[in-house]
Amino acid sequence: MKVAILTPTFSKFSGPDRVVMNEVEELTAKGNDVTVFTFRTDFDSLLLQKKGINLEVLGMPKRPLLERIYRLLFFLDLPKLLKLATKLRSFDEVISFLYPMTLPAMLAKKKMRQKLKYVYYDVGVAYPQLFDSLAERTYMRMFSLLTKLTIRNCDEAISISQFLSEELRKQTGIQSKVKYVRIDHTRFNPRAGSIYRKEIAAVEAKHGLKKPVLLYVGRISPHKGIHLLLDAFRIVRQKLPDATLVIVGKHTFKKYSRQLQKKASEIGGVVFAGYVPDEELPAYYGSCDAYATASRWEGFDIPIVEANAVGKPAIAFDVGSHPEVLKNGELIKAGDVEGFANAVIKHLKG
Repeated sequence: MKVAILTPTFSKFSGPDRVVMNEVEELTAKGNDVTVFTFRTDFDSLLLQKKGINLEVLGMPKRPLLERIYRLLFFLDLPKLLKLATKLRSFDEVISFLYPMTLPAMLAKKKMRQKLKYVYYDVGVAYPQLFDSLAERTYMRMFSLLTKLTIRNCDEAISISQFLSEELRKQTGIQSKVKYVRIDHTRFNPRAGSIYRKEIAAVEAKHGLKKPVLLYVGRISPHKGIHLLLDAFRIVRQKLPDATLVIVGKHTFKKYSRQLQKKASEIGGVVFAGYVPDEELPAYYGSCDAYATASRWEGFDIPIVEANAVGKPAIAFDVGSHPEVLKNGELIKAGDVEGFANAVIKHLKG
């Protein structure tokens, strides 16, 4: 079968794109002819071809602000939109992740009707109210509205958690099946501490880590609640003055990142490790005593699952998909920073 996978970005650091890669590998392994269409990627196209994966990069502005505007208003780029929609008609199935890639999928389905299967893969859209500025909230509201408009004619929907499946049903009436995100248990497992002993020692030396170590992995974005995590860590440091908080992830909001770095410098013991390649993550999980996220919304939360798989407890707010995915650790009432800090202290003390 000839399958098109549509994703706005195809990146190594993005959680949704980890889901994309899982699907690409699964479909390819079953003998399907898979082509990934994306605006930009940091994957090597030649390496993907060797794996039997075709890649078409459509291009878009490189500056972050212009990129976000372009993605929101992609419907104005009619030549590129119509060209892509026409290409999709030669496929048997189109799987679309996130707006605006739902737009060409919708158009291709309208033209081909029963000849083309349109699948919407629901990785979730964070609530607009979780973002700081009016501009960001407005952007997310428009993003959510355009998503709903462009998935109405999908043949099938897949959600990565029961939480998202229920949200999708409430918001659109579309019923989706749940398919949890697969992680690599050959790397993320209880033996990681011994398998990656040298790599763990290298991580500890690189960042000068002092025990106990608390870890966060994910995008540095307002809805991820990094500011709340820092507020909790301030309380942790009062009881455990040698504790270290390692924050792994790409900074995507400059103003927010500056605020975090200022707060972190006042608290002390905070390490911003930046983006860490996926293959190095087992060593970071292995170096910590507990994992924590103060995220205020999650469609799945891959790092919690990976941390638990390595044998590390996780502390998180009781929001989104967390009750489904957290198996070892503690769920705290959303926004209860003090309760969150106390749970962290308990788990860091062992």
